[in-house]
Amino acid sequence: MPDALNPGVRSTDGPPGITVGIAIVAWLLAWLVGNLLGAIVISATGRTAGLSSTPIWVTVIGAVGLWVPMVVVLREVSRRFGSASFVSDFSVRFRPIDALGVLIGVVSQLALLRLVYWPLEAIWSTTFSSDRLERSARTLTDSAHGVWIAALVVIVVIGAPLVEELMYRGLLQGAFVRRIHPTAAVVAVAAWFAIIHFRPVEYPGLFAFGLVLGCCACFTGRLGMAICAHVAFNATGLLMVMRR
Repeated sequence: MPDALNPGVRSTDGPPGITVGIAIVAWLLAWLVGNLLGAIVISATGRTAGLSSTPIWVTVIGAVGLWVPMVVVLREVSRRFGSASFVSDFSVRFRPIDALGVLIGVVSQLALLRLVYWPLEAIWSTTFSSDRLERSARTLTDSAHGVWIAALVVIVVIGAPLVEELMYRGLLQGAFVRRIHPTAAVVAVAAWFAIIHFRPVEYPGLFAFGLVLGCCACFTGRLGMAICAHVAFNATGLLMVMRR
């Protein structure tokens, strides 16, 4: 049982060589290089990412360009400052109980987000309307046709959860939990996770779900449940948008 379950004890699990400073620098480097590479690749296609008229293949290329540097940086951090094992350094482990994350992800999408946005929509109906909340997801689904729907599923349901959980809960939260109180670590990384998406209207929901993912990782001491929850959350949201 990880020390994170004891609110007064910091966790000592994981490689002490991967400090908060190293984790932050690694994230910043991966983020900058990933965005630069993604922008270069997309520019080479003559398109602009994020527009409703942008083909899904441009979005796929941009995502790959963003994620490859993240995986490379994670590998180098593990090799230089850890044990050179993703399993040990970033707690990439799965147990049967982690399948509970599927239910957690579905409930988070169907119930948690509604609880978060219900009072916000009641007060600021235009800012937090359903149309605005679904805009980015609908842009993706409207641009996907035929075989590219499968590519969209791979990107949203598999790629994003795996890379983001490795980076945010595996690297950042893992380093923070070894340095500060686990609760503060979960909150800080959840806020980081929300803000870095750069979609202000989605900040409340992303922060709330980031807390859920952080708790999954913190209470189990591994990424299995958080990855399952993230996959189910994204899959449920994608299905909801595609059905409308």
